[in-house]
Amino acid sequence: MRLAPATTLLAVVDIQERLIAAIPAAPVVLSRAIRLARAARLLDVRTVLTEQYPKGLGPTPPDLASLVSPPHEKTAFSCCGCDTFAALIDAPPHPLHAVVLCGLETHVCITQTALDLLARGLRVFIAADAVASRHAIDHEIGLRRLESTGAVLTTTEAILFEWLRDAAHPHFKAVQKLVLE
Repeated sequence: MRLAPATTLLAVVDIQERLIAAIPAAPVVLSRAIRLARAARLLDVRTVLTEQYPKGLGPTPPDLASLVSPPHEKTAFSCCGCDTFAALIDAPPHPLHAVVLCGLETHVCITQTALDLLARGLRVFIAADAVASRHAIDHEIGLRRLESTGAVLTTTEAILFEWLRDAAHPHFKAVQKLVLE
């Protein structure tokens, strides 16, 4: 159940301007998502960005959007309902074993995506400090539901060090700097 950069996909889900404005924990979620995206770039972790109905919810903030591939628009709450996202799950060069989810909202898009990924036989890791909902109860119940269905709750820092595996990794200092920011 350990994460490896070559077989992991980081999914940055719907961190969009109008959603951020409605979520109290959004500044933390955004900073943690940026941390994950920067580390993923350093460690060659495949990354995908989604936007839920961007005409209504706005774009991804530029400081995050600049770190990942162009967004995949979706209207389905699960990212797996987006054909281009679903295609990434099976894309070469290495088989995908795990997906790390971060973004908005815990009880809707994060949960529905996780359930679909689990049904496909993938391991799902939720960066608990990089997901949120508008209301605390929705976030809390969403995390409990995710954990009870088999998703692994973890933190961005734990993910980064798991991707590294060893302080001798050539990118250790750069990743450590991300943790200390």
